[in-house]
Amino acid sequence: MNICVIGAGYWGPNLIRNFLKNKQVDTVYCFDNDLKKQKEIQSKFSNVVIIQSLDDVLKNDKIDAVAIATPVSSHYDLAKQSLLAKKHVLLEKPMTADYKQAIELVDLAKSLDLILLVDHVFIYTSAVQKMKSLVDQGELGQITYFDSTRINLGLFQHDVNVIWDLAPHDISIMLHLMGEEPIAVFATGVDHLDNGLEDIAYLTLYFENKTIAHFHLSWISPVKVRKMIVGGTKKMIVYDDMESDEKIKIYDKGFDIRDEDSKNESLVQYRIGDIYVPTLLNSEALSLEIDHFVDCCLNHLEPITSGKQGAQVVRILEAAQASIKQNKKVYL
Repeated sequence: MNICVIGAGYWGPNLIRNFLKNKQVDTVYCFDNDLKKQKEIQSKFSNVVIIQSLDDVLKNDKIDAVAIATPVSSHYDLAKQSLLAKKHVLLEKPMTADYKQAIELVDLAKSLDLILLVDHVFIYTSAVQKMKSLVDQGELGQITYFDSTRINLGLFQHDVNVIWDLAPHDISIMLHLMGEEPIAVFATGVDHLDNGLEDIAYLTLYFENKTIAHFHLSWISPVKVRKMIVGGTKKMIVYDDMESDEKIKIYDKGFDIRDEDSKNESLVQYRIGDIYVPTLLNSEALSLEIDHFVDCCLNHLEPITSGKQGAQVVRILEAAQASIKQNKKVYL
């Protein structure tokens, strides 16, 4: 099959590199309005075919799929045009800037029998795959809480706030592990540049079963932190993406509530067991995602990070934004 990468900015070259590695991809094309970026791609990847206009991409019957790596404000229009041109779509996160638009793309892809995969690349990491396996096997018991921190100094974005920039990563992981959506969102945030784009924010998500999720997001932290704690009734996981060798640690710790009939009161008993560090495969998540996308296109498979999941993330982001503006909990 043949692929065209639309957008040659930060993420585009990474997509191109991985598509070129895939043995089932015959030709990789690239389109970007910026002539300077076109030349940079030609210089770096001599075997990539440069296309001069979006219209040429859409009308080219040799192109079976597109990968869109452009600002989020352009995602909806580019994805819709590509689907209507009968091309499979890989769409960078966040999927769209609007939940209704996301659902429209999902429905359109389904009606045309086309693949729509959203680039939530962390789902394809060996660390998250291991966490998902542990959750599905019941090792953690019932999940009771998520506590996520994704903070660093910069990079300030000009078109989205820190929630739309950083939260999609960890929200997508949470949805992947939980297999269910929250019922409400409460968020707070501040824009220190007075430009309407929050540079630090805190999100709290509520679930029907008393599970709670908290996300700390920042562009103004002196340190870079990428850490998530997943608490369960049996065991707990600490996932630190900044660790090179021990990204996941499984703690056999927790508490039990024991009823003592004679006193007619509940007692809390604490469990302190071992810490287990599983061995993880050393593989590039984006490479696995690209291979999965190509496989889905060729064999009409449902993507792991489908448009439906991408829309769920956008719905939560949209609710978080509304919560900040209205200063109240927003129900989904």
